[in-house]
Amino acid sequence: MSTDQKGTRILARTFFNQLRASGYTPHQVIGIATELLELVTTDLREGDKAVAAQPTPETTPEWQQRA
Repeated sequence: MSTDQKGTRILARTFFNQLRASGYTPHQVIGIATELLELVTTDLREGDKAVAAQPTPETTPEWQQRA
């Protein structure tokens, strides 16, 4: 397991333990996880739109190739 995976696992476990210690039920934790996934999905989609909106030589007529 890579260092990034270990760090991610530790962070997730810590967050989970804090939620449970604060009284959140397993169903509420699932709800929070679902909301987090929705936020990440939205962020990724917006990033894809930003990349797609960037001008390229094919979509920019004034673009000239330099020798």
